[in-house]
Amino acid sequence: MSIRYKILLYFSFVAILLNGLSFLLVYNRFAQYREEEFQQRQKEKIITTFKYLTQFKHLDEQLISSLDMLNIEDLIDEKLLIFNSSKKLIYSSIDNIPIPFSSELLNALNEKKSWIERKDERYDVVGLFFNHGSDHFYAISKAYDHFGYSKLDYLRNMLGLTFIFISIIIITSSWYLSRRITQSIQTLTESIKEFDLERSFTPVKVEATHDEVQILAERFNELMIRLNEAFAFQKHAIHHISHELKTPIAILVSNFDRMEQEKDTEKLQEMLLEQKEGTRNLSEIINALLEIAKTESGNQQQIEAVRIDELIFDLMSELQKIQADFVFKLNYEDENINDQMLTIQGNKRLLRAVFQNLMLNCLHYSDEPYASILLKNEKNMLSINISNKGPILSEKEQSFLFQHFFRGSNSKGKRGFGLGLVLINKIVALHHGTIHYSNDGHNLNTFMIELPLH
Repeated sequence: MSIRYKILLYFSFVAILLNGLSFLLVYNRFAQYREEEFQQRQKEKIITTFKYLTQFKHLDEQLISSLDMLNIEDLIDEKLLIFNSSKKLIYSSIDNIPIPFSSELLNALNEKKSWIERKDERYDVVGLFFNHGSDHFYAISKAYDHFGYSKLDYLRNMLGLTFIFISIIIITSSWYLSRRITQSIQTLTESIKEFDLERSFTPVKVEATHDEVQILAERFNELMIRLNEAFAFQKHAIHHISHELKTPIAILVSNFDRMEQEKDTEKLQEMLLEQKEGTRNLSEIINALLEIAKTESGNQQQIEAVRIDELIFDLMSELQKIQADFVFKLNYEDENINDQMLTIQGNKRLLRAVFQNLMLNCLHYSDEPYASILLKNEKNMLSINISNKGPILSEKEQSFLFQHFFRGSNSKGKRGFGLGLVLINKIVALHHGTIHYSNDGHNLNTFMIELPLH
């Protein structure tokens, strides 16, 4: 059973049940009131009749009968019996209505039990024990409350019609409310049913009610966005890894084939070292590709404050261990430059890969054992210029510089996969920056990276 019909059924059932119980309680209380009020009238009639008997006992029976006729309209279908202390009948009303258990009532009345109530179908029967002077008397009254039952029947009919009318309103209101309450849930359910990972996700829109349904829709949207991001990350990761690593892996496999055929131990040892370095570079490429694919799929990068000069100093120390005679010189264009002018918000791991790759290129492609790095700040941008002396690229080669697997004429005899600058360009672009290559026409190569400070 759907939630809509559960709300309709449960709310309607509870509301109608409470409404019916309320009407039943009202009817029951009114019936009790009618009975108590009518029995009180019977008691008053007994006392009044007895007063007539005691005050006018010298009158003949014909006069008493006439008096009874005058009071007969007080209670319709009434039978009144009055007995003396010896339980001898001293008065009986003219109505011919039998009281089948009069003897039982008469014997049950006494000083301790002076009032007895009974029902004979719809008739009210009461027994009364009372004192008058030094003597005591008994009275039994049986009467039909025509006006009281008429009012009670009218109340029953009115309550019945009102109950039916209110029940119809409750059912109609429940149907409307259940439909309105579950509309958002139904929309959410249809969205879940139609969700397809192959298509872009459109967030579920529900009416701004600020209730659990809206919270559920928001959580569903967050879940689906994360699921889409994860799926997109998987697709991007597979795409990058399959596309970017096909050639490097082929190179490594080719090197293994050459190593199998090599007989010279010294050359084999040299090839092993080259293969080890190539494998390490491949590992770094895979890590960078995963980070790039994660970012391009829509996942939030691990952003932190990165001070660029400190990052470069760390890399300089590490590269010094690889090639001790190579010197990197870091300069600041502005002597008054401060921390804020050197700190950007970015992914430290990716930025480290950028500068490590460029500085390694300086080691591999420089004709002289040094390179210079210049930091300057202008218009909320941090510019990093990395320069080294060595063979330059022609204008034709520069147009292919950031394409996959491109290697310039200056890379002959150098190990590499032709992916370093491609990854650098992507990482810089992810940080909303730019990278450019230039040369002086002779032997000075410069890579200039510009990154926004904010």
